[in-house]
Order: sequence, then C-alpha cells, then structure tokens
Amino acid sequence: MLIFFMFGGPIVSQAQLQSIRIWPGAAPGSESWTQKEVEYLDSGKRKMVRNVVQPTLTAYLPERAKANGAAVIVCPGGAFRFLSWQNEGTAVAEWLCDRGVAAFVLKYRLVEMGATEEEFQKRLNEFFRPKGADSESKKPQAKPSNDPAQVPALAAADGRQAIKVVRQRAAEWGIDPNRIGILGFSAGGVVTYEAALHYDADSRPGFAAPIYGPPSDPFTVPQDAPPMFILCADDDKGAATKSAKLYAAWTAAGRPAELHVYSKGGHGFGMRKQGLPIDHWIERFWEWLDVQGFLKPIR
Repeated sequence: MLIFFMFGGPIVSQAQLQSIRIWPGAAPGSESWTQKEVEYLDSGKRKMVRNVVQPTLTAYLPERAKANGAAVIVCPGGAFRFLSWQNEGTAVAEWLCDRGVAAFVLKYRLVEMGATEEEFQKRLNEFFRPKGADSESKKPQAKPSNDPAQVPALAAADGRQAIKVVRQRAAEWGIDPNRIGILGFSAGGVVTYEAALHYDADSRPGFAAPIYGPPSDPFTVPQDAPPMFILCADDDKGAATKSAKLYAAWTAAGRPAELHVYSKGGHGFGMRKQGLPIDHWIERFWEWLDVQGFLKPIR
C-alpha cells in the first residue's frame, strides 16, 4: 500500500510525498460515477491502479538544496483501463526527484473495470480480444458504469488541470512556473500531447514528452506549442509511425522537437530493464531537458 506523507513528515527516498486532489469537489463530468478505486499488483509484483474517480497528484519534492526549479507531471499508461502506477509513474518520479526535479504522478480518470479481480480480468480480456475473434465476442458483454468513449477527454482535462495546480503552487514548492512540463506513456502519452495541443495561459506546459503515446488524427500544432520530446521503439509499430508524424508536424510548424526511435523495446517498457539500449531512454530525456535549458537553477 502506498503511504502518503504530508509536508513536515518523514523523508522517503529524498522526497516528501503528498496526495493532492486537483479538482475542488467532484471532478467535472464524472459526478455520478460510483466505482471504487482499486490498488493491485501485476504479474511482476508492481503496483497498479484501476477505477479512478477522484484525480490526484502524488508529489515527489526534492530537497531544497538539490532542487533546480523544474517540474514534471508524470502520466502512467494503461489504455485508460488501469494505471501502470509503479513502472510508468512512481519509478520515473523517484528518478527525477533524486536529480533535483519536482515530479508529480497524475492519477487521472479511468473506465470502470470492476471491483473484483475476476471482473477486471474478464473486462480486460473483452477489451483486448479482437472483434469477431470467437463466439465469445458475440455474447452480451459486461459494460462499465461510465462511458469509455468519454473517458479520454476527461483524462485530458485532468492533465491540463494538473498543470494549473502545480503552477498555482509553484512558489510554495520552489518551482519555476515556466518550467513545468508533462510526460506520459501510452494512454498517458495521449494525456500529454493533448495538454500540448489544447491549453490556455494557465495550463500551457513548458514542455511535453509523449512516450509511445500515438496521437489522434487530425491535429493542428498551436503557434506557441511547447517544445516536445518524443520516444518509442520501432517494434511498437503503431506508436512508431504516429510518433514520426507527430515529430514531422511539430517541426513543420517551426516548433522545437526531438524524436528517438529505438530498434527494439516494444510497448509499455517504462522503467523496466530489458538489457537493451532503450533501457537508458530517461537519460536521453534528461539530456534534452538540459539542452533546452529547463534544468538551470532558479536565480
């Protein structure tokens, strides 16, 4: 179980952890949801989360002496059905925090996937089963209590709101409001590039980094779009093709972008080590942040 520490509490992994609700009251658009959030472990004993109704940020704040003023909102993936909370969330936040970057893991709203493990596995199998693959697909399927078609837009709204919340509290946390970025994996990558496409002055990210998060088509790059770091593996064909299109669109619009496509790595690698060059992807992200000037200390 994840234990949250309020400011002034014990130091854990050089970070003070705090769970922050990003919306006052019920999140708009999901007021009628009744699903119960569930924490569980995947086959690799890594923490996962499903059935999120109340979006939160879990803050990993570096020691003040080490902090460089930058902040990253981390969005785990999971097909909007679950969150790969540890592999694509807290492990990333801990790595960044240890190097002086404030990191905030976003728990965004998800499709309801059942309260029990049996219900979850059944709905997950139904979701990933190809249409018409067997007679089971023709049977009436268990439906979630919320509308799956509406959830990605609500999750994207959570991403924009998360940026607003961190910016509003930037002075309190020793963060430069112009150096607040967002990074996400797969579905979290969708939340990330949506934040980079649709924003106002309060929710514009300083930078965006979708990791194997294929964009929706079509899209228009804003004139003041933030710098973008894009990364995936070539053997993740859907993500690779669309990531290349995203890079081409960003650079065609005259906006800064960097694209990394590794030959092997698949989908969903996150911080998991595979004995491949892609294991060091986060170091390439760090180098990019440095080149872009996001790691300079506050003066």
